[in-house]
Amino acid sequence: MAPQGLGRAGLLAVVVTVLAWASAFVVIRFVAPWLSPGALSLGRLLVATVALSAMTSLPRLGGGTRLARLRALPQRVRWLVVLVGLAWFALYNVALNAGEQHVDAGTASMIIQIAPLLVAVLAGTLLREGFPTPLVVGLAIALAGTVLIGVASGTADAGERPAGGSPGLGVALVLVSAVAYAGALVAQKVVLRHLSGLVVTWAACAVGTVALLPFAGELVRGLAAAPAVVWWAVAYLGLVPTALAFSTWAYAMGRSDAGRLATTTYAVPPVAIALGWLLLGEVPLLLAVVGGVVCLVGVAVARRPARRRTSVATG
Repeated sequence: MAPQGLGRAGLLAVVVTVLAWASAFVVIRFVAPWLSPGALSLGRLLVATVALSAMTSLPRLGGGTRLARLRALPQRVRWLVVLVGLAWFALYNVALNAGEQHVDAGTASMIIQIAPLLVAVLAGTLLREGFPTPLVVGLAIALAGTVLIGVASGTADAGERPAGGSPGLGVALVLVSAVAYAGALVAQKVVLRHLSGLVVTWAACAVGTVALLPFAGELVRGLAAAPAVVWWAVAYLGLVPTALAFSTWAYAMGRSDAGRLATTTYAVPPVAIALGWLLLGEVPLLLAVVGGVVCLVGVAVARRPARRRTSVATG
């Protein structure tokens, strides 16, 4: 059920966001044979940075003032922007891309769902928001689900694994991306007191792009040897799951209760699994699906307190 108060435009924004983020997991798997994790991350962020630069230049979005706003920030907050860019846009993307060379898109999308709980743990520790009982219980349930996913991946027969993949390593790498994402969201929470979500996304994306420039040579060589469809796939990742989806999510956030809206990201794993099956012929192992469901139950339990938490499941 869609969150109340969204309206047709808001509901459309949610649908676009969920489809875009779910599709990212599938497109990453598709591109993996041609581009290294670092090269793919750089290509995606280059496209996204250009698109977000154009979007933040629009007068109604504060165009022409974004650099002035960044310069006016306290030094501590500017460093937090850098941290968000390094953790979320650089490390997250590289680790996720590397992980998806070893596990299927659906499994990766399920593992990422533990990020909201990691955010809550970090917020409780660093921002002193506390550890209510439902959070502790939900964390335990979600960790059990993650273990099930790891066991399923580790015991899979050779024919059930991605070609040349090491499922255990893949699960570990996707977990690294979830940790990086969670840490970035906690830092972003502080930055958002000073800047709009779109400007923060643009600045962090630019930081991530600069950090990944050492992969420029790999990107050029990989694209030169890849078919045209890979070029389009990289452009899609930058334009749709990154630039567009973050914007549609922000639009929906402004028109609905944040806690209720966050539950719509539960739809990302099943949509990713369906797209992976339709487009790549990949289906997660049954035990991995069970583990993913357990993870979602854990997240749902952790969100029972009245305190509102916002999370997203990006791709």
